[in-house]
Amino acid sequence: MSDSEIKPVRKAVFPVAGLGTRFLPATKVMPKEMLPINDRPLIQHVFEEAREAGIEEFIFVTGRHKNMLEEHFDFQPELEETLESRGKHDMLEKIRDSEMGAGQLFLTRQPRPLGLGHAIWCAAKLIEDDPFAVLLPDVLIQAPTGCLKQMVDVYNQTGGNVIAVEDVPKELTFKYGIVDTGGEDAPAGTKGMPVKGLVEKPDPKDAPSTMSVIGRYILQPEVFDHLSAFETGAGGEIQLTDAMDKLIGKQPFTAMRFQGKSYDSGSRLGFIQANLAYASKDPEIGDDVRQTIRDFASQLDKDAMNEAAE
Repeated sequence: MSDSEIKPVRKAVFPVAGLGTRFLPATKVMPKEMLPINDRPLIQHVFEEAREAGIEEFIFVTGRHKNMLEEHFDFQPELEETLESRGKHDMLEKIRDSEMGAGQLFLTRQPRPLGLGHAIWCAAKLIEDDPFAVLLPDVLIQAPTGCLKQMVDVYNQTGGNVIAVEDVPKELTFKYGIVDTGGEDAPAGTKGMPVKGLVEKPDPKDAPSTMSVIGRYILQPEVFDHLSAFETGAGGEIQLTDAMDKLIGKQPFTAMRFQGKSYDSGSRLGFIQANLAYASKDPEIGDDVRQTIRDFASQLDKDAMNEAAE
């Protein structure tokens, strides 16, 4: 596929309609996507990753009680005036950096939780005939170059569909969408592997590999042709993986092992791990955070030794 045939990726879909039940009661009122990772909410980390990759239109697939998400990215004149008058220019810059410009934020609703595939289908009329990215806000990827930017670089070589993958233990494949590459690795000069098949949450004995789909996708609009059938798959839900699988062999389909570390921030443990990881890299508090972690680990060791001695 020549460069002239590869349409640029300018739109991204963020499925944010979930209830966040694993974080109750913290998410009784606050959307889980607004829970803070270090100094900014989950959704802003993912927004910044998309913006770095050249995304210009940000499509939120929302549900009830999610108004706080759009408010976060809106212009806040009173707050900016207060920060300006107090000379807090560093904080003012951070606030302005979190704003989306006019005509960049689009909202659509998923009225019922029918699966990730259904959530993506809800954005079909906003995507139209364009390629688009999907970013799951629960997944944070800490990397020198954003994961989606890495994917766009691969997409500009291959066109078609690109998914980010990482290896998981064989016994845990039943939790993920798993990629079948037919044993092929990345061709010379590229970072991507051709995808031969996709299986949603396979039994470990049936899994074609240990490469799991990790919550970052670049897809062609033809995926909506299959999502619109509303066929249910694993868990009785409309699965994005099943619709993507039907594109294989008809369009280029590439899996990319990204550089970076992923955190499942939709789980309580992953959320804590992400906070520690991001805070330890913070230029203002990183040194103190790392020392706090060392001190805490040392105290745990002492407590364990004391308990063993009793």
